[in-house]
Amino acid sequence: MPPAPPPFTDPDQAAEFIRQFHREQPAAGGPEPRLRAVLDEIDRTGSYLHTPAELAYGARLAWRNAARCIGRLYWRSLVVRDLRHLSSADDIATGCFEHLRTAGNGGRIRPVVSVFAPDRPGRPAARILNQQLVRYAGHRVDGAVVGDPAGAVLAARARDLGWKCAEDRFEVLPLIIQERPDERPVWYGLPDDTTLEVPLSHPRYEWFAKLGLRWYAVPAISDMTLEIGGVRYPTAPFNGWYMGTEIGARNLADADRYDMLGTVAERLGLDTSSDRTLWRDRALIELNIAVLHSFQEAGVTIADHHTESERFLKHVAQEKRLGRPTPADWSWIVPPVSGGLTPVYHRYYDPVDPDQRPAFVSREPW
Repeated sequence: MPPAPPPFTDPDQAAEFIRQFHREQPAAGGPEPRLRAVLDEIDRTGSYLHTPAELAYGARLAWRNAARCIGRLYWRSLVVRDLRHLSSADDIATGCFEHLRTAGNGGRIRPVVSVFAPDRPGRPAARILNQQLVRYAGHRVDGAVVGDPAGAVLAARARDLGWKCAEDRFEVLPLIIQERPDERPVWYGLPDDTTLEVPLSHPRYEWFAKLGLRWYAVPAISDMTLEIGGVRYPTAPFNGWYMGTEIGARNLADADRYDMLGTVAERLGLDTSSDRTLWRDRALIELNIAVLHSFQEAGVTIADHHTESERFLKHVAQEKRLGRPTPADWSWIVPPVSGGLTPVYHRYYDPVDPDQRPAFVSREPW
């Protein structure tokens, strides 16, 4: 007789998480009764169901373990929305819209994760095809891209599904959800009250506002899987708040994104004839000043890279006092502007363990 196939959910991963949960949450009591129940459920069904408390703590641990995130000091404050009873595209879309309203919070951004139905034996869960719940489209017009090149592929797919676009530079993509691998995805336009946006201006240069730049307030990642104790939640969008350099030094500055440095340099009257004039550096600083200024004027939460670096080292110190390592990817933790001026630059970090769980991980294809 051939050996039985392994269970859908790895019992060793489940046991490791249950023990960690009870070790870090002493009020929950000893782990043995819950451990026996979980292993029995896996043996009978192939998987198991987290309690609400396990789900909430597991999601927060996934943030604490996020080696590329500089904002982990506040991992305990993550708002966890338990939406595991929702699995249809319509319900997921509605849940995502409410996620954006909750996280936007009138500008006082809250870290939020919305956890929808998990993968189950023989029943893969629905997937959100967007990289983020809010992102701008890219449109190919006369051989060039109008808008965000990073949104061009999804915009083309949305148009194939029937989305009517206006080909604007800052046109919010629809949400695209696929319930099953063999089913046609469905698209949903985002209601206006879910997409808080900030028009960009500069504290010294009046011409800057005339560039027509803006950016959305809630960076909600939606294409990663939340893994907790062997259970996979492929539909679990999550957000923190922006650090200014993510917008000013990457999204608006990168040559394969909005590529605004040349335009800003021209308006500043900089000498762009040689790299040695450091015109890109000077334009980059003014672009980042505009981002921080505009979010502050709009009353929308944003962090600067100096403050966030100090906060991260505070998190590292807290974790060390508790006897826990802080794995970190140096190339992501050090900001893309004035890295050497921040304290996170001048040190090494605990190595990253790609197998550490709970975690937000790259989502496997269907």
